[in-house]
Amino acid sequence: MYTTAFLDLPPLLSAGGTVRLPGSKSISNRVLLLAGLSEGTTVVHDLLASDDTHVMLEALRTLGCDLQQDGDTVHITGLGGKLAVKEADLFLGNAGTAMRPLTAALALLSATQGGVFTLSGVPRMHERPIGDLVDALRPLGCTIECTGTEGYPPLRLAGGQLALSAPIKVRGDVSSQFLTALLLALPLVSQQQALTIEVVGELISKPYIEITLNLLARFGIQVERQGWERFVIPQGSRYQSPGEIHVEADASSASYFIAAGAIAGIDTPVRVEGVGAASIQGDIRFVEAAQAMGAQVTSGPNWLEIRRGTWPLTAVDMDCNHIPDAAMTLAVMALYAQGTTRLRNIASWRVKETDRIAAMACELRKLGATVVEGEDFIEVTPPATGAWQHGSIHTYDDHRMAMCFSLAAFNPLAPTAVAGKPISVRIDDPRCVGKTFPDYFESMFQVAQTDPDLIPVITVDGPTASGKGTLASALAHRLGYQFLDSGSLYRITALLAIEQGVDLDDAVALEALARQVGKDISLRFDGEHIWVAERDVSDDLRREDVGQTASRISAVPGLRQALVELQKAFRGLPGLVADGRDMGTVIFPDAALKVFLTATAAERAERRHKQLIQKGFSANLDEICADLEARDLRDRTRAVSPLVPAADARKLDNSALTIEESMDTVLGWWVEGWPHVIAGH
Repeated sequence: MYTTAFLDLPPLLSAGGTVRLPGSKSISNRVLLLAGLSEGTTVVHDLLASDDTHVMLEALRTLGCDLQQDGDTVHITGLGGKLAVKEADLFLGNAGTAMRPLTAALALLSATQGGVFTLSGVPRMHERPIGDLVDALRPLGCTIECTGTEGYPPLRLAGGQLALSAPIKVRGDVSSQFLTALLLALPLVSQQQALTIEVVGELISKPYIEITLNLLARFGIQVERQGWERFVIPQGSRYQSPGEIHVEADASSASYFIAAGAIAGIDTPVRVEGVGAASIQGDIRFVEAAQAMGAQVTSGPNWLEIRRGTWPLTAVDMDCNHIPDAAMTLAVMALYAQGTTRLRNIASWRVKETDRIAAMACELRKLGATVVEGEDFIEVTPPATGAWQHGSIHTYDDHRMAMCFSLAAFNPLAPTAVAGKPISVRIDDPRCVGKTFPDYFESMFQVAQTDPDLIPVITVDGPTASGKGTLASALAHRLGYQFLDSGSLYRITALLAIEQGVDLDDAVALEALARQVGKDISLRFDGEHIWVAERDVSDDLRREDVGQTASRISAVPGLRQALVELQKAFRGLPGLVADGRDMGTVIFPDAALKVFLTATAAERAERRHKQLIQKGFSANLDEICADLEARDLRDRTRAVSPLVPAADARKLDNSALTIEESMDTVLGWWVEGWPHVIAGH
């Protein structure tokens, strides 16, 4: 998962390949709660690993469930409907799928078995209404206190005296999660009589209720549905563990890859595995919406394949009540449609992780779209030709905003795009996708393709021991970019040459050895560690004899050409930070930002001396200083790619700077230059 402050997406030109989706959030948290309420042990397979499931698992553990987890499989020994603890404080983040059903279940258990429970979350959760659920539970005799603002979390549940003779009324026109919460919880108190829930107003998001009913049936609760107005829970209902249950992949998450295929699946399709046309999730009907806009979709029991069909996409006027979450993806697809797309009956967007109608309108306008918003609709007209704008997308701590707007990176394909003017998209706080799809961006980069020349590169050149490798590695981490320590390629070749006894004057043998690196000999960067043929060679590469050999063989033309080709192959999505001696002058002359890092020879000698001593190597400071000066002269005067700053490099003397200060300086240059530096104009 990207944990950077922002993620810059370069222009994308096509999509194709296979992505395996994580488990559904809606199914995962329902299954976890049902398993926690059941008697016996339930083995849950393919569980989504996300912020929302994490808080549900922690809540169940706090309440006394025994949990044993191994990857995406968890064994849950449930409570059998009986409280194991009578007092707990539960922090539920921004997970509505945890807050709402746990409120209902614990309010009923507290009222019948005693106990005091507090439920809280992040500030945004305390702005998400829960009053309709509280209003449904209080008439039953549940004691519920809103400890902040009435009708909103945090909540304190403190006993009560149940009275269940009358039908239980709940509004259905704000969020279906209130009805789901009651359906999941009321079997706990159905031993003496059947219980009837009556929905007040039109029920929205009906497909999510179908998921709830389907899963209740898997756990032994057969709810009688009378239209969408009445739901009857039979007397004596009892949760029965199915033993094992598999979580379907998330159909809402599939929408982004369905859209990518519709927009950019030109030569090959995007294949989505883990969910198919037979899914129990209502958001699978996003497929129909995408087809209405022009996508070509084929499907099987557990897969979908999507290609571009009609182009440009077709604008639609659609009631989206049945796909409220996935409908957000349609709003961004509208950027690639001809005409105005109108999405209706989406009032529930207003009470999600953020006010999604307002947020979507604001961010689409940044890109140049014309947007009209209402209480329960949004209209999107794509930017006019030449009117696309660079956009820094605020994500509002909302996972779906981040994932939806990644699709705007395909802007060079838009019918109104201007050739030669690609638009950059910056996604603020990309880590917010951890709520449901932690590896979303990695998965998107797995199926997205672009011209390597459009992938931004930052080069950090400089003399030996200037700290360029440390700076470049830290920059790559902060930006979420690929990292290339070009010097390590020469040191790896030098190490192998020493170990294999290759004659350092045999240019042909040295070139052959260099061409093996990364091809026949596996190469892997892992933080500060470098693995060659599954061997950690990080310490060996810091040896002085290896460094001296690397400097010597780096002038061999054939070897240099072999490693140049390998270095260029590191240019991958979403970007690259490369350090070396000629990254900005020879390897990546088109780099978006070039940094030339230096420090005095004395300062560099001190750093190298300290580094060697810490690693347990004997070292003489004067000898190191003399060697660095000799190496600097050799690097500056060599005939092939001498060590000189690129004409357009930003020079940074870090003799008196910490690594953090150096990094902040370079990041400042990057942020200051965006978006023009990344877009190439």
